Amino acid sequence: MTESLETFASRLQGRFADQISVCKIAHGQVTIEISPVNLINICQALRDEPAFSFEQLSDLCGVDYSTYGQAEWETQDTTSTGFSRGVYKGVFHKPEAGEKHNIAVVYHLLSLKHNRRLRLRCRPESNPPRISSVINIWSSANWYEREAFDLFGILFEGHPDLRRLLTDYGFVGHPFRKDFPLEGNVEVRYDPEKQRVVYQPVTITNRVLVPKVIREDNRFKTGDS
Repeated sequence: MTESLETFASRLQGRFADQISVCKIAHGQVTIEISPVNLINICQALRDEPAFSFEQLSDLCGVDYSTYGQAEWETQDTTSTGFSRGVYKGVFHKPEAGEKHNIAVVYHLLSLKHNRRLRLRCRPESNPPRISSVINIWSSANWYEREAFDLFGILFEGHPDLRRLLTDYGFVGHPFRKDFPLEGNVEVRYDPEKQRVVYQPVTITNRVLVPKVIREDNRFKTGDS
């Protein structure tokens, strides 16, 4: 019988003690947050020790928390799936004044032996963000780390071939960062005279529209109206 999430979380805290800064249960899964200096040792133990046996890295992604918990508009009566769904107390990290980037790397691990999943989150402390590659622990990290580098600018030290994966080699910036302009830095078009794709300045302007609904409803009319 699979042990409870509470028991598993306690076992993780007992094994790694002060190497884990946060251990919590969210969305039916245990999440641990660790420092980059402990990343390789903890990942190695999570894969090799029979009590854990997380032999598979099912996903790795970057997250930019720079504007986490902030909303362009706020409401008081929406549900957790509404426009203010990202605004709540207890956020992972509140950006300090003047802080440019607030990047985290999230690892999703799977143990086939124990039928268990684990979410591991690690926040690089440098700018640009640098963190050790886990490709020597899980080979599936190869393209995941290239994708995180391409979209977030995370530098994975020790990766054998850290190149862009989804964008053009001449692409400027990292499009999933919150400071990347929604309209982009440049746009491309095909030039029939040069018979090739060329870059040119952006010709569109981004507009952020705030939805507002004004209704006449007899249920809310006062006696004086």
